[in-house]
Amino acid sequence: MEWAERIGRRIKLRDLHILLVVSQHGSMVRAASHLAVSQPVISKVIAELEATIGSKLLERNRTGVELTEAGHVLLRRGVVVFDELQQGVREIESLADPAAGELRIAGPGTVVGGLFPVVMERLSRSHPRMTFRVSQVTDVAQQVQELRERRVDLVIRRLSDGIQNESDLAVEVLFNDPPLIAAGNNNPWVRRRNIKLAQLVNEPWVLPPSDTDVGSYIKELFGQTKLPVPSARIVAASMDLNHALLATGRYLAIYPHSLLMFSGKRLAIKKLMVEIPEKVMEFGAIYLKRRQLSAAAKLFINCAREVSAPLARQFTNK
Repeated sequence: MEWAERIGRRIKLRDLHILLVVSQHGSMVRAASHLAVSQPVISKVIAELEATIGSKLLERNRTGVELTEAGHVLLRRGVVVFDELQQGVREIESLADPAAGELRIAGPGTVVGGLFPVVMERLSRSHPRMTFRVSQVTDVAQQVQELRERRVDLVIRRLSDGIQNESDLAVEVLFNDPPLIAAGNNNPWVRRRNIKLAQLVNEPWVLPPSDTDVGSYIKELFGQTKLPVPSARIVAASMDLNHALLATGRYLAIYPHSLLMFSGKRLAIKKLMVEIPEKVMEFGAIYLKRRQLSAAAKLFINCAREVSAPLARQFTNK
């Protein structure tokens, strides 16, 4: 009877939603305005929730209110409840058309600008009712957080050991993707053959921050060949900025093979014919283990496998 008496009959989804809105706005007054109810209604709901749970959920501060540790725990679990309900509604809607519906997907700029357009164009043609919400996120910790908080359904990115060791994450390898040195079509080095890496050290480079995955790879690359890491003229994590600078014909950058395969022609960027120690990087799909993939997510993963098949064949077991 503990569940029925204390929780099942007394906590309503509406109450959890009100707590969520209060936490988002940091104020009962602002939450009441957003929900178009009076502040006493908000105060009563919070007080009843606290009585039911047996813990304080909100603390007052100079600017309004903030969640207590108990409030954070309750909302974190509540988000899962809301997400499961939304997933249930989507599944019911998809009974008529499994490919209809919305897919929320995230990835770094190299994937968003390379693989995503190809997959989405193909799926949009075969399943015109499918819609996509894309989040371009570079930081892996933020991507994982968005998965856990149910803000995205699927992440496509390079698979680090840390990700593959997370017990709540499922990983499907899609393709291997070695990095290469790239330049704009009008860069003089594009017309050269048999380039030595040492010849490029003093060229203008656009490099990512040293604490990123690619930044670590660049240190490793030049360290293996006993060359100094180039002194970057520009340090940036923005792929849009990279593309724009390479288009001037002056700069060099490290790009994944997949980006040039899918979008090199559109971006007017080419691979330089320079031998570098090969380092294969696995790219794949990441999602929550205990959260059933939607039909749209499964279609996206399958289509990504199809379009990236040449990469998978070319760089398997290297």
